[in-house]
Amino acid sequence: MSKFLTIGEPIALFGSEEVDKSLKDAKHFQKFLAGAEVNVAVGVSRYGHSTEYITSLGKDPFGDFIKDQLVENNIGTNYISESDEYWTAFQLKDRVSHGDPSIHYFRKGSAAAHFKKENLNKIDFSEVKMAHLSGIFPAISSDALESFRYFVELLEKNQVRTTFDPNLRPQLWENQEIMVKTINELASHANIILPGINEGEILVGSRDPEVIADFYLANGNQTEAVIVKLGAEGAFVKERNGNTFVVKGFEVAEVVDTVGAGDGFAAGVISALIEGLSIKEAVIRGNATGAFAVQTPGDNDGYPTPDRLEKFLAKEKVL
Repeated sequence: MSKFLTIGEPIALFGSEEVDKSLKDAKHFQKFLAGAEVNVAVGVSRYGHSTEYITSLGKDPFGDFIKDQLVENNIGTNYISESDEYWTAFQLKDRVSHGDPSIHYFRKGSAAAHFKKENLNKIDFSEVKMAHLSGIFPAISSDALESFRYFVELLEKNQVRTTFDPNLRPQLWENQEIMVKTINELASHANIILPGINEGEILVGSRDPEVIADFYLANGNQTEAVIVKLGAEGAFVKERNGNTFVVKGFEVAEVVDTVGAGDGFAAGVISALIEGLSIKEAVIRGNATGAFAVQTPGDNDGYPTPDRLEKFLAKEKVL
């Protein structure tokens, strides 16, 4: 039985191999599995925990590629529906020497955007310890939003602990006002919320980590803790009991690609909590996983195994 669940839209990613060349001009690409929620599933699975991924794929080469990648990463596919009518999403990503890469999506009208909430009725929640929720899936369509809300109901009914990452994608929403209102309403149902400091400025109107944390602790009665991601600086944590602390990030020799670092952070936190570790220990693992993530060109190919993590933390004198 699965210990971890997430729902989302997996994407076939074509990452440019040519540094600082525009997507228009680039000719050489490498194909990867991508998508915020599936990145988290990869990370949790790599740490040795049974996972199931919930989505819908088209019956096409990209859908077949994604299923193969999920199996290769030991992620369960029991809750994946397939469509003859709708296609699997894909995206292009450039490679840059500095900063965040640009991304171009091809996802509107995809199979995942037509996901039906009835598919969720077959889920076995009996052994599930944690589920991860992201603000991307409910943004892709009205069907996805309805399914997301129903998934939250089922998680609450089955008393499954949840994490929520806003993962803002303004281009997927009708406008910013609707995005902010919906994301904050959905966040109110989560036990642990993982906003980035830049997202806090949009969602809460402040870049002060404690102000962001206070907003979300007041926003939902179920929220136990808010972990504000500070990028290379690490993370700020505030728990409902008022306990606050900062966990510093790790330095890396070279940043290859920043995409997937936040998802890696979530995977580190979630896997540690599944194992019964403290919030502080979980955030240390989250920071370490994010550090691994930025050193590879794919979104999730750099996430470590437990052995690699242990050696890294020992070297950093954290253990």
